[in-house]
Amino acid sequence: MPRKKGHVIGRIVTTNPSEGERYYLRLLLNHIRGATCFQDLRIVNNVLTSSFRESALLRGLLKSDNNLTTCVEEASLYEMTYTLHRLFVTILAFCEPNDPKQLWEKFHIAMCEDYSQLNISYFDVTNKALQHLASMLESMGKNINQYHLVNYDINLSEEETFMKEINEELAITVSQEDLSCISSLNRQQKYAYDLILNKVLDNEAVRSKKLIYLATASSGVAAATMPEGRTAHSRFKLPLDIEEKATCSVSKQSGLAKLLQTTKLIIWDGAPMINKKAIEAVDIMLQDINECNLPFSGKIIIFGRDFRQVLPVVPQATKEEVINASLVMSYLWPLFIKYNYLKI
Repeated sequence: MPRKKGHVIGRIVTTNPSEGERYYLRLLLNHIRGATCFQDLRIVNNVLTSSFRESALLRGLLKSDNNLTTCVEEASLYEMTYTLHRLFVTILAFCEPNDPKQLWEKFHIAMCEDYSQLNISYFDVTNKALQHLASMLESMGKNINQYHLVNYDINLSEEETFMKEINEELAITVSQEDLSCISSLNRQQKYAYDLILNKVLDNEAVRSKKLIYLATASSGVAAATMPEGRTAHSRFKLPLDIEEKATCSVSKQSGLAKLLQTTKLIIWDGAPMINKKAIEAVDIMLQDINECNLPFSGKIIIFGRDFRQVLPVVPQATKEEVINASLVMSYLWPLFIKYNYLKI
């Protein structure tokens, strides 16, 4: 039996809730019949809504935020303002609330409590709380303005963003137990340690000099063993899927770029298990933000771990392709100074 021909949509590309308006547009297209333009999809009860998301919410196509409201309400009874802010931005970034503005309006008094002690106007109190939320969201790769919590844009100055990044790193304390590990190094390890420290500055610990070092790792497990360690993907804004032309999403004007410009030392654990393209992308990014053509813009970077452990994971790859993705096959490999040390 021949198929009927007509003017219909055969397939709509799938989307994720994190894509915002694109996701809600797809939701409306799948449920609203007879619309002849995008504006028709935004009309509910003869009223033009401000967004596809609002239209979908008023049509009952989205679930309620009751569970999220209960969560914030309970936390607001006993949590400090900073912790409440952390919970709120986590909900915004990962839980996709249907009405972020309503959630903010319901609990904004609790989230402004610390700032209300200052001798400033109500608007300034609210703005300070929103700027702190914006700063937290920025560290998660999100923009507070996409949630439309208020009717104006929240903007962080470059100086505020930069100082936040710097202060967070300088606030990290290295335990006495970690510092005492120096005395337990074997001869090869002590030689490498002294050489690296001489490269950094005058045989003194970087943190004690109020200089910045960044601890990162290729895996979350390895990062968790470092003081305030972060994965390389999180620290350098690398994509999860490393492709041939992978790039770091670091703007030259961002606080992270300013932090990387100031950084004296970077420690990268588990380097052999990450695709060489990721490390090459960091090299290009550092050269760009520092406007320097030297490898990694001349920064001191320590790559560690054992090549006899896990190699980079390349889906459906041959042995040759996996080996080619390894760090030793990178154009950077000949530029590294290699040290072999024995475990105690």
